[in-house]
Amino acid sequence: MRAPDFFIVGPPKTGTTSLHRMLSDHAQIYMPDLKEPMFLASDMLPRHGYENEPRELQYPHTLEQYLALFASARPEQRAGEASTFYLWSHTAAASIAELQPDARIIAILREPASLLRSLHLMFLRWGVEAEKNLRKAISLEAARREGKGIPNRSHRPQLLQYAEHIQYTEQLRRYHAHFPPERVLPLIYDDFRRDNEATVRRVLRFLDVDDGAPIEVKNVNVTTRTVRSWRLKRLLYSISKGQGPIARSTKAAIKTLTPRQLRRDAVKAIRRRAVTTEPPPPDEELMLELRARFKGEVLALSEYLDRDLVSLWGYEAVVGATT
Repeated sequence: MRAPDFFIVGPPKTGTTSLHRMLSDHAQIYMPDLKEPMFLASDMLPRHGYENEPRELQYPHTLEQYLALFASARPEQRAGEASTFYLWSHTAAASIAELQPDARIIAILREPASLLRSLHLMFLRWGVEAEKNLRKAISLEAARREGKGIPNRSHRPQLLQYAEHIQYTEQLRRYHAHFPPERVLPLIYDDFRRDNEATVRRVLRFLDVDDGAPIEVKNVNVTTRTVRSWRLKRLLYSISKGQGPIARSTKAAIKTLTPRQLRRDAVKAIRRRAVTTEPPPPDEELMLELRARFKGEVLALSEYLDRDLVSLWGYEAVVGATT
């Protein structure tokens, strides 16, 4: 069965969904509809008791199921997938190399403090994080490593170790241990945001496909709101799915009395106004503390990539670690 030729490995909140969509439009590239299959990261398994949750059952659980995702790729196409936690994973690089020794790897790296804030907002929106204060959520890392203070809805509590998501140099070294430099393409999020098209064309050249094809710029999956009430969100979800006798009767009554488009518009309005809210502005004091904490990582990454990320990300005046 067909194995993928390239992998977008992450991290989350760096434009990987936009890149996935734009690459999917290219005639010489095939990407499955399922983004984030996560199959090749054995340390991404859900915690005990959550294996049969509906959201977990959508993922491939066997190699045959995983490879079936690429069965429709034509022989002349490059097949690829995007699982953003492959960069975080300690096992994915070796698993990818074993499955596809000639794989090409793409990673998009973002300034650490802004990444952690966006990651926290995403986890809140997913419901896998319950602590709305980012400072406190980060402070819970040690307790959560011991299995304490883990939210009930958190299927993969290992991802709540926030600092592990921005250990970029170590993460890239894991891939370089299995693939030569010309097979690994580290990109910078700022470049992608500034010029989507130029970055996508660079990726197309990296994949050895036609880089002159028209590109429709897409900016998707941007976290702009956070959940205000999980109780109301779960209620709306249960009604929309008709789960439980009350929800089923409510859904039936709504379907009888209102046309489909009006129902959809009403649900969207309720979700936007009552279920979600604008996220609070960044805590600038915390952002400065995070930049001081991770300055050493930015210095190491700048040296590793031979690019001045200290200046690009505004770390020159940040007082923090230097090694």
